[in-house]
Amino acid sequence: MAELICRALRDGALDGEHAPALTIKDSIDSPFGPHVFDHVLAQLSANILSAKSHSQGLVLVASTRSPSFYFDLLKGRGTDVASFPKWLRVLDCYTDPLGWKVRLMECGSISNRSPEASNTVRLCNDVRDLDKLSLSIIELGRELVGQGKGRFSVAIDSATEMLRHASISSLTALLSNLRSHDQVSCAFWLLHSDLHEVRVTATLEYMSSMLAHIEPRARPTNVQRGNSDNLSLLEQDSNKGKFHVRLKRRNGRVRLMSEEFCIEPSGIQFTAVSSDDGMITQSLVPKVQFNLQLSEEERIERAKVVLPFEHQGTGKPIEIYDGRQSFNQNDIESSSGSAENLQTNQDPGKGEIIYFRDSDDEMPDSDEDPDDDLDI
Repeated sequence: MAELICRALRDGALDGEHAPALTIKDSIDSPFGPHVFDHVLAQLSANILSAKSHSQGLVLVASTRSPSFYFDLLKGRGTDVASFPKWLRVLDCYTDPLGWKVRLMECGSISNRSPEASNTVRLCNDVRDLDKLSLSIIELGRELVGQGKGRFSVAIDSATEMLRHASISSLTALLSNLRSHDQVSCAFWLLHSDLHEVRVTATLEYMSSMLAHIEPRARPTNVQRGNSDNLSLLEQDSNKGKFHVRLKRRNGRVRLMSEEFCIEPSGIQFTAVSSDDGMITQSLVPKVQFNLQLSEEERIERAKVVLPFEHQGTGKPIEIYDGRQSFNQNDIESSSGSAENLQTNQDPGKGEIIYFRDSDDEMPDSDEDPDDDLDI
């Protein structure tokens, strides 16, 4: 399922559509969101380098880790460092996010800043101004793809860090501008959900076309202290968890998927959910507040009910009351007998219609026009 969202980011948006957006959500119980972010970043970078992606470049907003960390990460995944200036731009919000080092330089307290800005890295000295930050992202993207129809991707390593210095309305405005920009192919960001209010998390989830939720694996509740077997089991499960994905398709349908992951020295590894863990596949029947299933006793009672159109098997004619005045059996037999006698006396080649009134209150038929008394 992780590969599915990587393909969705790789394919990007069609003309006239908003760019696909991914929210990676984790918590303190399973703080592996950065590992998932690194995996998605590496996969998208590989697709851009191999010209398989709809985008031609990538703008990375680094807030929680330095640009050099991401350079080493991509280098370790087999990316050529010499190719970085051709397709990668990093907006450094990590080194001097509030402009303190600039002020110290102006006062002469420090001589220079480290690291120096380069063709690949641009320093951001005020992360509180998200309007300026948005303009910087667009400018860096256009440095890669130009002013034409070329597109670029945007990766934000921490939306939580941005919310420390800006309001949720400012952040949603930035993300909305990026998604609606005609040169942005896709965007994804990381969110630590347990550090925010529910309304903040719900707002970012609503803006996303894809949601990746990281949960810990279910741990045994009967763990006893001093038991080495239980402690080793907990240590093995500490780097594992479940990866839930919600994907909104273009036709409006929502697809829910789940996987398991394990953190290894080479990176995060995803595997299919095993049936031994008791994972129940979600039913297609909608959730309702009444029971749609019958118990065994209810099935037996339902089988005993004789419906009006069913043959009762007693040999007697089935009588169904339809609200009309019924005739006695003798009257019906005498009427049928007289009709048979009358039919034998007449020409066998001609038929006859016998009419019985529904009730005695019914007036006989008349040849008179019922509207003859109207003065028209």
